[in-house]
Amino acid sequence: MSLLVTGTIGVDTVETTTSRADDILGGSAAYFACAASLIHPVRLVAAVGEDFPSDFRKVLEGRNIDLAGLETRAGSKTFRWHGKYMEDMNDRESLRTDLNIVGEDPPVIPESFRDSRFVFLANTHPAVQKQFAEQLAGPELIFCDTMDLWINAFRDDLLNTLKIVDGVVLNDSEAKMLMDGTDLIKCGRKLLDLGPKYVVIKKGEHGAMLITRDALVSLPVYPTDKVQDPTGAGDCFAAGMMAHIAKTGRSDLATMKTALAYGACVASIAIEDFSMRALQAADADTVEQRMRKYREMLTLS
Repeated sequence: MSLLVTGTIGVDTVETTTSRADDILGGSAAYFACAASLIHPVRLVAAVGEDFPSDFRKVLEGRNIDLAGLETRAGSKTFRWHGKYMEDMNDRESLRTDLNIVGEDPPVIPESFRDSRFVFLANTHPAVQKQFAEQLAGPELIFCDTMDLWINAFRDDLLNTLKIVDGVVLNDSEAKMLMDGTDLIKCGRKLLDLGPKYVVIKKGEHGAMLITRDALVSLPVYPTDKVQDPTGAGDCFAAGMMAHIAKTGRSDLATMKTALAYGACVASIAIEDFSMRALQAADADTVEQRMRKYREMLTLS
């Protein structure tokens, strides 16, 4: 079943307490597409400037990614972000953000992509997410991502987007912020009243939670002691989740639970090196090996 992602592609500079990587491939759609392609083919819709490095394009071309929706816009510059992670990698500081092409009109979804059955609207302005969703021809399942900026500054736009999607992915602090609460389960159930049927709350090193009207699922992270760069971990989690759903063509509770597990395993790969390097070195067998270990870890008897 076809899987589509819309979002940003950028050039990142990332600092940690021990390392630094300058001018590396980043962006929500890039992380999602590279990660999802380990499990299932993915269609990518995004825009870059004429300064987008050809080597970065080759990274995307080397995966199971359809780039018919990747626009290279003449006269524009690619989105750039410079961030620094603290010793506790749950904390980071954005040192510089150059919106560049992200501040311009969004790309248009190609006609050949509009029949996509499963869709992830990766992190970008919620009004743009809604525009993307409205270009599609009756998808079976749409999930969106969001962040504190949209919650604080564009709440009405976000609420309008939540009305038309089937699911939302956000982290624990964002769920509390959006719902003005402290209990994650209560915040998740209140989020369901805004429109989505599925609420996925990421809890960083404490795993993730799926909340529906009738069920609650909570899974831990896949443990790794090789954390180098957590940038894009949330996008890769969503990629593993959505790729499994698209591969099976189902969204029943059992499938969704397994999808969360795939998300945990794929995210654990991505954070073991800067940018897409660990994802580039991985393949489908890498994911399945981690899934086997993850299943063993969760077995009680």
